[in-house]
Amino acid sequence: MQLIPRHDPHLVVHSTGGPTVAALHGELDLVLVRHLRPELDALVRESEALTVDIRGLTFCDATGLGLLAHCAGRVQARGARWRLICDQPWILRLIRLTALGELLRPEAAGPGDQPAAGPSEPGVTSPVS
Repeated sequence: MQLIPRHDPHLVVHSTGGPTVAALHGELDLVLVRHLRPELDALVRESEALTVDIRGLTFCDATGLGLLAHCAGRVQARGARWRLICDQPWILRLIRLTALGELLRPEAAGPGDQPAAGPSEPGVTSPVS
């Protein structure tokens, strides 16, 4: 996977030879989904292990949940590893109410998980599609 520096305030991607970690920030709504979908699709295609960290989200609607479900389904269908890191009770409730828990498999951050990186962090990288 080729990596390039990026300056997107809504998506921070780290890939250091292990799992690829994509941290989402802001409001995951129709506008942001349209913006992020091509890059997330590239990560889904290219990553052997994809972790999506949504601890930086301040809002998520049905379109946002749909994008997460789309990514999870495609990652799992090709036999890659999927993780969704989420600790916001309101998003966990949405996942439960929409019966997406089995597909998305949200989990709290583990001891080895870094905090959701902020978009102003230097050295932020993302794949070239």
